[in-house]
Amino acid sequence: MAIDYDKLMNLKLPEIRQTLTQKDTMLYALGLGLGADPLDEKQLRFVYEKDLQALPTMAVVLAPTGFIWKDPAHGVDWRKLLHGEQGFELHRPIPAEGEIVGRTRIAALIDKGKEKGALALIERTISDGTSGETIATLTSTSFMRGDGGFGGPSGPTPEPHVLPTRAPDAIFEQKTLPQQALIYRLSGDYNPLHAEPEVATHAGFRQPILHGLCSLGVAGHAILRTVCDYDPKRMKSLKLRFSSPVYPGETIRTEMWVDGKDVSFRARVVERDIVVLNNGLARVA
Repeated sequence: MAIDYDKLMNLKLPEIRQTLTQKDTMLYALGLGLGADPLDEKQLRFVYEKDLQALPTMAVVLAPTGFIWKDPAHGVDWRKLLHGEQGFELHRPIPAEGEIVGRTRIAALIDKGKEKGALALIERTISDGTSGETIATLTSTSFMRGDGGFGGPSGPTPEPHVLPTRAPDAIFEQKTLPQQALIYRLSGDYNPLHAEPEVATHAGFRQPILHGLCSLGVAGHAILRTVCDYDPKRMKSLKLRFSSPVYPGETIRTEMWVDGKDVSFRARVVERDIVVLNNGLARVA
């Protein structure tokens, strides 16, 4: 079954309500590796209930609709789908607890051709469930490798942010935990690819891989630490491209270029010297 462009563009996805607890907020930060240094009080504020604050990157796990592409009625070969890009813009700081509402829509479908696949651009708005005030706007791009040639528009496609050519202004390295994917999945992404060796092997990996959004969170933490002095109110937006998976236990090196409010960045795995996050741009206050 091929993609029905009009049907997908008019798809009404359910509104998601989430009761965010302090435990959720702390568990998300622990899933990124914060709290490793018991004497680091700046990290403690994200993993301990006293004066608890939410990490800016937690926006990516709030009130998701789940994996919509598995429904055969959508005509998508979900086994060939890749998470290509992710971004978020914060309109106000994320609360450490409270009622959250998520509303998701398909913003665009781009047909790259029968042999080149298709792109789905998704937008999710996160709001305060009590006041209705918008907290964050999230954008993501799914690369549907097996679904091109359905007759949809061929563009425009998002342009990647171009990184500076000079040497990075700052570098931060963080070694991930061998069990990090098993912790991070408790924030809502239960894909067995990140837990079951057999599933990972079938997908072509030597072992379960780290969630792409966890890698994003590690890079976001590097920027928050290095550029924002752990003040979550200073991070306003972030976007990047996923370029390669990370295996739990590997070291992620985030390379940053600081130009005023713009922080360009990429991340690479030290052990394999391979870029895993690319074309990154964060905006800070």
